[in-house]
Amino acid sequence: MIQLKEIKTRKEIRQFVLFPFSLYKDNKYWVPPIINDEVNNFDPAKNPVFEHADARLFVALKGKKIVGRIAIIINNYEVQKQGIKKLRFGWYEVIDDVNVSKALIDKAIEIAKQQELEYIEGPVGFNNLDKTGVLTEGFDHIGTMITWYNLPYYKDHLEQLGFVKEKEYLENKFLFKNVDAKKYTKAGNLIQKRYNLKELTFTSTKDILPYVDEMFELFSESYSKLSTYVPISDKQIEFFKKKYISFINPELIKFVVDSNNKMVAFSIVMPSFSKALQKAKGKLFPFGLFHLLRARKYAKDITFYLIGVHPNYQNKGVTAIIFRENIKTFAAKGIVNCIRTPELEDNTAIFKIWKDFDPVTHKRRRTYRLNI
Repeated sequence: MIQLKEIKTRKEIRQFVLFPFSLYKDNKYWVPPIINDEVNNFDPAKNPVFEHADARLFVALKGKKIVGRIAIIINNYEVQKQGIKKLRFGWYEVIDDVNVSKALIDKAIEIAKQQELEYIEGPVGFNNLDKTGVLTEGFDHIGTMITWYNLPYYKDHLEQLGFVKEKEYLENKFLFKNVDAKKYTKAGNLIQKRYNLKELTFTSTKDILPYVDEMFELFSESYSKLSTYVPISDKQIEFFKKKYISFINPELIKFVVDSNNKMVAFSIVMPSFSKALQKAKGKLFPFGLFHLLRARKYAKDITFYLIGVHPNYQNKGVTAIIFRENIKTFAAKGIVNCIRTPELEDNTAIFKIWKDFDPVTHKRRRTYRLNI
């Protein structure tokens, strides 16, 4: 018999967070989160996303054993201001028993009906900075710090329960050696001169921080037309700074500004922390932090986390300046693999940016929708 239990206390949230550690034990592709960070993510006193969102956490039990979990989320800005009557679900993990998935999804349906919402979509997080989608291809590739990994039956469970594809995401990678350095040096120089632009590069995290707010303003302008976009508050930006900026090697952040020092493009590249997180096993101490700091400095694989260009400069080749600067840094660091975060299948603009790099789609993921 399957029973659902709502998770409320910090101790219970920790159990919620720990469930996939047992589910994926000895799986060489799953990348664990830092446990305390994940617990804090669901703490309204620590995560400002709860100013504009509500979340209820549930675990499915067989006897006393956890066999599934789900976070049921309502982004109030999305529902009330944008008029999108959607219930979100994420942090969805289950054993291979469709009845467990059904129990969890039935709870989501119940809450959606109580709130007079029209459909359910997931797996998704609170907003655009959270992990998205259930993996449908690429199960034999290691996950990343900023994506969910799952086993093949997740897709089957959701489809058996009546869900249909909502959005498709592609994950691509390419070898750095395939990048034509001379081409981007020449193009970057030409575009920089044509539009009187200037690159900003960094060696210290503290030098980046004064630009982060402006970067997020540009992020909003760059991504606001995407179907998945939900605005991000100032407090959420501060939370992001604390959670991620200190882990990003400052040499891998590039900005482009105009003649008035207004930012027109940005790129955040992260060292691959996947293997370091596997070694850390969810804990920063005593050795986890060492593995992460080592990866921050020496990782030979990198992940393109965010890239944005102001609408006034899109289709003008400004990314050539960013790539020119990244190429210099990657060459100096001996980078081998360049990995891109999930990108919407219909985001043709982003695919045009990458077309010259001979990318290979190695993973696919999607969100699923259920009308109620």
